[in-house]
Parts: sequence; C-alpha cells; structure tokens
Amino acid sequence: MKLRIIALALSFFALSSCEDFLEKPPLDSLTDETYWTNESNVRSFSWGFYTAYFSGYGSGYTWGKFFSGQTLNDDFAPSSPSQFRRTVPTAATSGYWNFSYVRKANIFLDRVQTVPMDEEAILHWSGVARFFRALEYFDLVKQFGDVPWFDEELSESDPEMLYRPRDSREFVMDRVLEDFEFAAENVRIDDGNDGQTVNRAVVLALMSRVFLFEGTWQKYHNNNNEKAKEYLEASKSAAAELISTGGFSLGNYREVFNSLNLTGNPEVILFRHYEPGILTHALNSYNNMEPQTGVSKDAIEAYLADDGLPIGLSSVYQGDKGIENVMANRDPRMYETLVSDELRLNGIASNYSTTGYATHKFLNEVIKDEPEGSSNLNYTDSPVLRFGEVLINYAEAAAELASVGGAALTQADIDMSVNVLRDRPGIMLPHLEIMGTEVAVNGMVYDDPARDPEIPSIIWEIRRERRIELMMEGFRTDDLARWAKYEYTDTEGNSDINRGAWIRKADYPALQSSVTLTEGEEGYIIPATAAVSQRLFEDPKVYLDPIPLDQITLYQEKGVTLTQNPGW
Repeated sequence: MKLRIIALALSFFALSSCEDFLEKPPLDSLTDETYWTNESNVRSFSWGFYTAYFSGYGSGYTWGKFFSGQTLNDDFAPSSPSQFRRTVPTAATSGYWNFSYVRKANIFLDRVQTVPMDEEAILHWSGVARFFRALEYFDLVKQFGDVPWFDEELSESDPEMLYRPRDSREFVMDRVLEDFEFAAENVRIDDGNDGQTVNRAVVLALMSRVFLFEGTWQKYHNNNNEKAKEYLEASKSAAAELISTGGFSLGNYREVFNSLNLTGNPEVILFRHYEPGILTHALNSYNNMEPQTGVSKDAIEAYLADDGLPIGLSSVYQGDKGIENVMANRDPRMYETLVSDELRLNGIASNYSTTGYATHKFLNEVIKDEPEGSSNLNYTDSPVLRFGEVLINYAEAAAELASVGGAALTQADIDMSVNVLRDRPGIMLPHLEIMGTEVAVNGMVYDDPARDPEIPSIIWEIRRERRIELMMEGFRTDDLARWAKYEYTDTEGNSDINRGAWIRKADYPALQSSVTLTEGEEGYIIPATAAVSQRLFEDPKVYLDPIPLDQITLYQEKGVTLTQNPGW
C-alpha cells in the first residue's frame, strides 16, 4: 500500500523530471500517433498541470502560497515590506506574459478527441482540459486584464493568429465561464483517488472562487453591475451545488493544515500528499525553528471576541497589553493559528517573529523535534481546496449579488455558510444574524467602530469571516485587489500593519536595542523602521501588471498594436 501511495505521489504531481519527459518526448519513439492511444496516457498527460495550479506547500525550501506566499497585504508585518511594481519589464520571462499552459491545454483538448475511448471518457477529459485552460486564463486576466484568447493549438507559421490584439477582459472571462460550465457538466463526480484528482467537486470549488473574484472585480473596478451579477450568480450557484451534495463537512480546524495524511479528512476537497525522502517541503520547520514574518496588529485585531462581537465593542475583550490579554476570550481560530502562551522576540528567541506574534497553524507537533520536522524534510500534507473556503465564497457571493440586482441576502444564506463555519467543532462562536441592513449577534445589533465606512456592515462582517477563516492561506492579496482596497496595504496610511505586540523593554533585559517601539521604552513593536522601506499605495495602475516592452515591439513589427495597461 505504501509503495502505491509513493508511486501515486510521484506520478500525481508530475515532478519536474516527469514534466520534462511529457514536454520533450524521444522523437523516435513517442509521437502523437503512439502516445494518444489510451485513457491511461491521457491521465498521465493531465498530471503535468497539477504542480502549476495545485502547488500546496511547494517542495524543497518553499511553502507555496501559504503563510507569507502573498505578501502585498495587511496580514503580515515584515521588516522590509514587499513593494508594488514600479517599472515596466523590458522582456517577457517564463512566468510573465506566457501562454505556454494555454497552448498545453489546447493540445490536450484537441488530442483527447482522437483517443479510442467511449464518449463519457472523451467528455470527462475534454472537461478536464477546458478546466485547466480556464484556470490559466483566470491567472492571466488577474495579472493583465485584457489578453488574447486562444482556443486552439497555434503554429509558428500562422503569425496572424499568434500576434492577435488583446481581447477584452469580459470576452475572455465569458469564455472561461463557458469552460467551467462544460467542466461542471462533464467532469466525473468520482475519478478515483478522491482528494488527489480533478473531479466535479474540484471544478465547482474553483468555479466558486474564480467567479467571486471576477464578479467583485467587475463591481468595484469596472462599475459593471450587469457582468458582476452574471459572474456572482455563477460563483454562488457553484458553491451551492457543492454544499448541497452533502459530501463535505467541517472537523478540527488545525488538522486541515498540519496532518501527516489528509486522506479521509471530511473538509478536504483536494490535497497534495508528501512522503519522507521523496517529496517534502519546509513549512513545518518555518512554523517551529526559523524566524518568522509576524502577523500584524491589524490582523490580530480583526479576530472577534468569543461573544461574537468586534473587540471595539466586546465587554470580554481584555486589551492588548501582554499576550495573555490579547489571546483571552477570542475567536478560537486565533488559538489554532497563533502561539497563545508566549511572544517570540528578536534577541530572545532564535525563532522570533517580526511582531512577536508567532504562528503554529501549520506545525505538526509529533514530528517537530524529528529530522523530518526541520529544514526541507517536512512531509505534512497540504490542503489545496477545502470546504471552509467554499462556504465563505457562498456567503460573499450571495451578499454581493444582492447589491447588484440579484436575489436578496437572507438569514438562510448566512446560516448555510458563515454560521456553519462558526459551528465548527472547537470553534462554536455565536451566530451572525442579519436584521435588515444591519448585523447582530444574539439579537444585539452592532456596527464595528473599525469598519471601513465605504463597506456595508454585512459585507464587512463577511469579509472579516473570510480573513480569519483563510488566514495565511494566500488569499488576502487577491481579495484586496478585487475589492479595490490596496490602500489597506499602505504602511503609512494604515500604521497598524507595521505594528506588532505591545511590550515593555524593562520586562525583557536581553532584548536587542534594535527593536523599535512606538513609545521608546514601551509600546508596539515597529517591524519596518526605515523610511525607504515603507510600502506606499500611490497609483491604482498597480492593480494590473504592465505588458513587457519587448512584446509590444514584437507585435509592432508584425503590424499589430499590443496596447499597454493604463498608467504604465
């Protein structure tokens, strides 16, 4: 059995050597005619997409998009904050203005039609190919906005097709929606190895994510409520369909992130499996032995008190002077995410945090003191898609849909999403209630004094729930982008994202003198002290990346205008 799992891990994630094999077959023995002959080979070809979209905790000395994988946000307080792009790249790189995976998906889709399989199998694999094409185009649209749409394999001898002008964002995302709808209709409900292969649940989960992003982008950036409504309905419908299957449920929050094997976890829709000595990562070690980029004061204060109220309103909140007070009477997900009994300070702890607040969300205590718990030898499994995200996708899509002419948000919508998250075993927070346009807990209407006044109370609370539920999972930068709220990431405009724990230096004699506090000898830790290190949000052009200059020139040489994004 273990040998089978190891073999599956190797084939499933198509490690670079395997992917090279698929991309560069021996010319004398592997051709279209000899390869596309059976379903087994079709399945093997599909593995080549998995690491591109389902990286999990990465491999070697990486941890994918988890923890600090998306750093242009307000969750983390680094000593040297990541900056927004300031210059236009002169050349396209392998990961920039690159359509290789679009081409690969189109080849996949075309060749599947020629394989001697029954109609059900052809439809299934066509759906898988279109699913991966949709994911690649979603990534391209997020990065560049308008991009050329290619739905067939192109040849270098066809420059008219190769050098096409950019299609509108809406045109491309309509095609992406068509691909998802086809996949949701035709991809198998079960394709074996549940949790490790693309099936209908995987398609629906990602459909809910993709069209939540695009629906809110259309609302907040383009003021296009008609398109926002269409895409938000697609997100809500996909999430509702997956929820209605009853195939997934919530268990222990932290076990989703620190388990040695996620097989059978009721929340996990798709995961990446790791094996000692074969495929490993370094996230467990980073949560245990290494210095960390700390969680910001802003993120800490987003957690509710355990009476379901924001800390600015709760009578049980104990304040932020000392880790014991910070952690007292809070949303239990806070304890599952952060170390609750100590601050880890630079100059005192080798595994210090830039803010003093340390995370253990991804730490497996069983192996933390073993060789496999350190360095790049970690083998905890990684969730790729989980039911908790689908629930909060549903809640946000339903709330936003109501704001653009869709169905009104109901208490039933909240009960089947946000309140399921709050009913998770070990969490059990009071339910969120809606009363007209207001929110309430236990019948008490409230309005968070920290609420962005541009955001209605119900959407503010759903966004809070999303931030907390998905903390450190690589969503926050994308969320701020689609909401047009990069302003939250400005370290001067939002000083709490450049603050950490409150301490008194006299309480820590060994504390390094380089640790800077807001009030000199006591106050909040300031991780980034240099003026040149501050991250400023100055120009909305950064919501989209610029088109590389060499591509614009190359298109011009072919007689085609490749337009640059606004502001660049």
